[in-house]
Amino acid sequence: MNLFKRLFKFGSAEAHAAIDKMEDPIKMSEQAIRDLKGDLDNSLQSLAEVKAIAIRSRRETEQAGAEADDYKHKAMRLLQRASSGELTQEEADRLASRALEQQTQAQQNAERAKGERDKYDRMAADLEYRIQDLRSQITQWENELKTLKARAKVSSATKKINRQMAQIDSSSTIATLEKMRTRVEEEEALAESYGDMAKPTRSLDDEIDQALGSSGGSASLETLKQEMGLNDDGNRSDKA
Repeated sequence: MNLFKRLFKFGSAEAHAAIDKMEDPIKMSEQAIRDLKGDLDNSLQSLAEVKAIAIRSRRETEQAGAEADDYKHKAMRLLQRASSGELTQEEADRLASRALEQQTQAQQNAERAKGERDKYDRMAADLEYRIQDLRSQITQWENELKTLKARAKVSSATKKINRQMAQIDSSSTIATLEKMRTRVEEEEALAESYGDMAKPTRSLDDEIDQALGSSGGSASLETLKQEMGLNDDGNRSDKA
């Protein structure tokens, strides 16, 4: 028997856990608020009905009290008329007794109506207290729902960012950057190479003239000086 109880408790726990995973806290809160507002509407309707009965009982109390006073005054007037000789004492006593009986009945009706009025007034007070409590709960739940929605948005955004960050492979990112840097360096070297190739080239004659330019000029100058008979210091030499 205990084994079956344990299995039942285990199954119930698993079922509740599955339900907890499936249920949305925000939707649950919204449904709870709708339920509370439904209770509030029912309580307001009940309060209106109870207050209507209390009002009717109060009117019955006032009416019955007025009738009791009226019958008492009638009995007094009947006795006064008997005293003045307008009615016989026997007739006055009979009618006055009947009036007093009606007064008693009216007083009983007034007391009964007053009891009902007091009862429904207490019920109305209890319902008003419950309505105030329900309104307070609804306000509290609505505030909590706003907070819950805000927290849900933040947690969803945080989860999304963390998931994206978790999917980023830092090693692969560094390797990609290294490849890009190597590729850029290769492109820069290739561009420099093409720049060197684009420089104007010299012909063979230009290279020969450049190689012979300095020495050839010097030899021609010395030959000219000898023909003119000038020595190294620039003076004409003496002829023998």
